[in-house]
Amino acid sequence: MKVAGVQRSFPVGGSTLQVLKGIDMEVPERQLVMLKGRSGSGKTTLLNMLGGLDQPTAGEIWFLDQPLHGWNDAKRTELRRKQIGFIFQAYALLPLLSARENVELSLRMAGVPSAEWKSRVAYCLELVGLGKRMDHRPGELSGGEQQRVAIAKAIAHRPRLLLADEPTANLDSQMGAQVMAVFRSIIETEGMTICMTTHDPTILEVADHVYEMVDGRFV
Repeated sequence: MKVAGVQRSFPVGGSTLQVLKGIDMEVPERQLVMLKGRSGSGKTTLLNMLGGLDQPTAGEIWFLDQPLHGWNDAKRTELRRKQIGFIFQAYALLPLLSARENVELSLRMAGVPSAEWKSRVAYCLELVGLGKRMDHRPGELSGGEQQRVAIAKAIAHRPRLLLADEPTANLDSQMGAQVMAVFRSIIETEGMTICMTTHDPTILEVADHVYEMVDGRFV
């Protein structure tokens, strides 16, 4: 993924709030890239741009040599379903479904043939260390375990790019380290690329590249 001159502004009252002020970056294949910065620095806004959830006010975003910045909502939605996985701070799991069923849901949405569901779900939950907990619902799992289910759900449809917004923010240091170990394993075994936001300095050392954001710019 390549980003060139990306800006994002929002109308606020009678004025304009400039959140991103000219971002240039690359996210190389099979690497773990971190966007570091305090709350309000613009890193989540940029992550949303990379995933096609939002469009830049100016600039270009290229994903697999395709102009993501020029696509309409329908085309970006189709891309997200098949090529991009998302992990959010709040886990985004359905409470009435088991871990297995939550992961299976992403395969349904991506249009993966049902014959592949059982083996792929089991593989992804084993990969994140939850093979023996796949029939438990989110409320029966710890925060760290719920985050690992969210990771399994995000990678189940074999996306090329995994985007994670503060995935360790609600975890203690030990659980956070486990999540980062899972990310490194995913890059090695699945060949995925991961871009994540963080303000936790203790996990930066596992990244291949770190971009530090301050007030909508890289420093």
